[in-house]
Amino acid sequence: MSWDFELVAGPFGFTEGPAWDGEALLFSDIPTSRILRYDPKTGQTTVFREGTNENNGLMFDRDGRLYGCQGGSGGRCIARYNPDGTTDVIVDRFEGKRLNSPNDLAFDLQGRLWFTDPRYGEKRDDMELDHESVFRCEQRPDGSWSIHRMTFDTTRPNGLLVSPDQKWLYVAQSEYGENKKRELRAYPIGEDGTLGPYEVLHNFYPHRGIDGMCLDVEGNIIATAGWEVRGPGPMIYVFAPNGRVLETHPVPTDRPTNCTFGDKDLQTLYVTGGGCLFRARTARKGWLIYPSA
Repeated sequence: MSWDFELVAGPFGFTEGPAWDGEALLFSDIPTSRILRYDPKTGQTTVFREGTNENNGLMFDRDGRLYGCQGGSGGRCIARYNPDGTTDVIVDRFEGKRLNSPNDLAFDLQGRLWFTDPRYGEKRDDMELDHESVFRCEQRPDGSWSIHRMTFDTTRPNGLLVSPDQKWLYVAQSEYGENKKRELRAYPIGEDGTLGPYEVLHNFYPHRGIDGMCLDVEGNIIATAGWEVRGPGPMIYVFAPNGRVLETHPVPTDRPTNCTFGDKDLQTLYVTGGGCLFRARTARKGWLIYPSA
């Protein structure tokens, strides 16, 4: 059965990072450095937070605290947005060098924070790191956070997820250009927390690969990919954990950016793209760290 997407908010600037807070849908408007909040009960969209340094990905931890990827030049960090309106910088450097442009993040059930740190666009003269990697952070007893480089084979890593069984890290390798890799990868997570050699679950080349993705309760990967340039077009893909394509659903925007499940039953898929927010009712149920299904 096809999913019927409806426009519920926008257009704004460039929308990304949808995150369900239990009652409403938060999402980023990157150019205006705002986090917006769509309330499905009223249909209204309000400003949740301003001055977010071009925040991209958003994610709640198990305790319902909101974290984000500040990719703008004034941030280049992982931030925590506190209920009192303050913001804490979790990490902004690796081995003394500034991060590139944190893009997306995920939590595992141990409370560890995983994030991607690519640099998209033409501006690269201010990059201090000579790699674009996936990192993992853990909170120390004193409240500070450690940071560890986890991948040594990524260029432009984008969306990422930890599988519900905590055994796999899914990473969207999405570098554009001739002979550049656009893959959905699965890295096995070892008992010591290290990553093993990846498997390619799906190769999107030469078309646009995955930007953002989320999970359902069966462990399937729901991903935004494709574009209007060529190929099958802008699409929601549903992948089984082994990479088999279970479903595809066209979306009414040229380049969908990210998605998450929401509403009380976690059966509505919210999708950002084209400066807008869309939603569709589905027969699938989302799997979120917070709020739990």
